[in-house]
Amino acid sequence: MPKNNLEQRCVNTLRILAMDGPQKANSGHPGMPMGMADAVYILWTRHLRHNPNNPRWPNRDRFVLSAGHGSILLYSLLHLTGYPITMEDLKQFRQWGSKTPGHPEYEIDVGIETTTGPLGQGFANGIGMAIAQQHMADVFNRPDFPIVDHWIYAIVSDGDLMEGVSQEAASLAGHLGLDRVIYLYDDNEISIEGATDLTFTEDVPARFRAYGWHVQEVDGHDRAAIDAAIEEAKTVEGQPHLIVCHTHIAYGSPHMQDSAKAHGSPLGEEEIRLAKEEMDWPSQEPFFVPRDVVAHYQLAGPQGERAEAEWRELLTRYTNEYPDEAAEFNRRIAGRLPDQWEKSVPYFRPDGNPIATRAASGKTLRALAEQIPELIGGSADLSPSNKTHLPGEGVFQKETPAGRNFHFGVREHAMGGILNGMALYGGVRPYGGTFLVFSDYMRPAVRLAALMKLPVIYVWTHDSIYVGEDGPTHQPVEHVMSFRAMPNMTLIRPADANEAAAAWEVALKHEDGPVALSLTRQKLPILPEAAEKARDGVARGAYVLSDSPLERIDLILIATGSEVHVALEAQKKLKEQRIGARVVSIPSWEIFDQQPTFYRLNVLPEAVIKRLAIEVGSPLGWWKYVGTHGAVMGLERFGASAPYRTIQKELGFTTDDVVERAMKLMAE
Repeated sequence: MPKNNLEQRCVNTLRILAMDGPQKANSGHPGMPMGMADAVYILWTRHLRHNPNNPRWPNRDRFVLSAGHGSILLYSLLHLTGYPITMEDLKQFRQWGSKTPGHPEYEIDVGIETTTGPLGQGFANGIGMAIAQQHMADVFNRPDFPIVDHWIYAIVSDGDLMEGVSQEAASLAGHLGLDRVIYLYDDNEISIEGATDLTFTEDVPARFRAYGWHVQEVDGHDRAAIDAAIEEAKTVEGQPHLIVCHTHIAYGSPHMQDSAKAHGSPLGEEEIRLAKEEMDWPSQEPFFVPRDVVAHYQLAGPQGERAEAEWRELLTRYTNEYPDEAAEFNRRIAGRLPDQWEKSVPYFRPDGNPIATRAASGKTLRALAEQIPELIGGSADLSPSNKTHLPGEGVFQKETPAGRNFHFGVREHAMGGILNGMALYGGVRPYGGTFLVFSDYMRPAVRLAALMKLPVIYVWTHDSIYVGEDGPTHQPVEHVMSFRAMPNMTLIRPADANEAAAAWEVALKHEDGPVALSLTRQKLPILPEAAEKARDGVARGAYVLSDSPLERIDLILIATGSEVHVALEAQKKLKEQRIGARVVSIPSWEIFDQQPTFYRLNVLPEAVIKRLAIEVGSPLGWWKYVGTHGAVMGLERFGASAPYRTIQKELGFTTDDVVERAMKLMAE
C-alpha cells in the first residue's frame, strides 16, 4: 500500500476516521468503510457532482449509502467535503442528539439523501430516484437544454444483494433500462456470521446480467480501475450499471483485515495503533487529519459551486426559451401543488348507486390527476382492482419515461422502496396500490417512509373480511390497527364515496409523512349524512355524522369505513327503543387526535359514557375512545371464505348485531 502521496493520504484518512469513530463510541462498523475507501474516494472526488454549499441543488448527483451500517464513511465524506457535519459531530458518532447516528437518517441539508439501515432499502430508493429522474428529464428536457442531467450512485453490500427487496428492484430496473444508475458493490465476502459462502454462493454478476444490467468487475483497491469502470458505465446506454468491487473488509488493519469481527465491532486501540503505523500515519492522535488532506477535499465546495452556476445559467436560458415549462419545473421542484387544484375533488350525489370506496377513490384520482401532473404511480399488478390507472396518461417504460402509470409487477416490497426514492427525489407525488393484506410485503419501506416523513400515498384496497370468497389469506384483520400504531403514519378509512374523495384531498395536502387509504372491495351506500360534512369531517379525522334523533344523547356509536352505514341503520332501530344514539364517523385516528381539545370533546362529550366502537378488525386501541364504560365490536380471529354478506352475518356485524350489543351496553 503506498503511504505518502496525497491521494493515498486522502484515502487513508477515510480509514482512520472509520477506525477512530467506532472506537470512541465503543460501537459501530469500521470494516466496510475501510474496505470501500478507495472506491468512494474516486467516486466523490472525480465523478460525483454535488455542491456542499447547497445540498438541495436540483441537478446534483444522488449518492445513496445502501450499506447503511458503514455510516461513518458517509459522515466522514460529508465532513471533509464541506457539508455542515463538524469534526465534533464525528466524535459524537452514535451518541444522543448527534448528527451522526448509527445508520444514516435522511437530512438533505447535511447531504444525507435517504435513511438506510435495513439492507436493500437504499438499493430500492436509488431505483425510485432514477425513475423520477428519467420521468422529469423526459417531461422537461429540450434539445440543447438538459436541465435534468445527473446520475444516481450507491454503495451496496452483500447483505443488500441477499435481501429480496433489492432483487425485486433490480429486476424492475433492468426491465426499465434505468441507465443513470451506477451501483458500486462492495464484494468483500464477509457478513456478520462469517464468510458469505456460508449462505451466498450464487454468481452475482451473472444474476445481474440476467436482470439486464451492465456489469463490470474490478479490484476494489485499484483506484485507476474503479475510475475507468465508472467512466465506461457512463457510456453504456439502456442499462443500469453494477460495478463489482472485490475488496478486503477492514483493509489496512494488520490483524482484522478479512475478519468477520471487523464488520460490526471497533478494532480496539492496539489494532488501531498498529494500523496507523502500517499506514505511516503522522499522528496517533484520534481523528487527526493532515492539513493538505483537508484542503484537497475542500475543493469540492468551489467545484460544486461552479457546477451549479453552470446549471443555473442553463436554466436561465431554458427559462427564456421555454418560460411555461420552466415555471412548471420550478413549481414541481419546490413541491407546490397547482393553484385551485382542490376544485377538481369530485362530489358524489347521495341519490347515486352504491359504490365501493376503491371505485370512488379511482374516480377521484383520475379527476385530480388532470389538474396535478406530478401525481404519478401505479400498482403491484393490481391496478384493475385498486383503480389506480390513469387513462390516457401513458405507461412509464424504457421508451416512454414521461408516462405517469407504473406497472410495478408483483413486487410490493420494491414498490414501497421505489415510492420512497421517488418522493425523496422530488418533482413528483407518488402513489402505489395493492390489497391491504399485502401491505405486509411493503411494511419495511412504509416504516421508513414514516421515519423520513415522506409524502407517499398508499392505495390499499380490499380492506376487511368482506373481501369474501378469497378467504382469510386475503382478509386483513390486524393491519389497520398496526398502521395506526406506526409513528408519523396517517391512515384514513373512509365510510363512503364522499369520504373517499375527501381522503385524497387530505392525503395531497399532507406533507409530513405517508398517508394510507384503506378502501373497500364491496359497494357501500353514498351517505346523505356525509354529503356536505365529509370534506371538513375527514380533514378533522372524525365528526358527528348523525346526531341523536332524541333530545338527549344516551349512546355514541363510533365507526369507520364499511361499518359506518351499519351504525346509521342501528341508530334508527335504537330510536324505536327510545335510545338516542349519536353516530360518529372516525376515518382517521391520527388526524382526530391532533385536533384541539374542544373539538374532540364536542364530538365525543365526556358526559356520554356509553360508547360502542364498531370495526371489523382488531379491537386493540379502541378503548381510548370508548373508555371503561364502553364496548368494542371488533374481530379477534381470522376471516373465512364465503360471500361477504354471509361472513357479516356469521361473524356478527349486521345491524341487528350492533343493536343487540348496544342494548346490552345500555343495560350494564
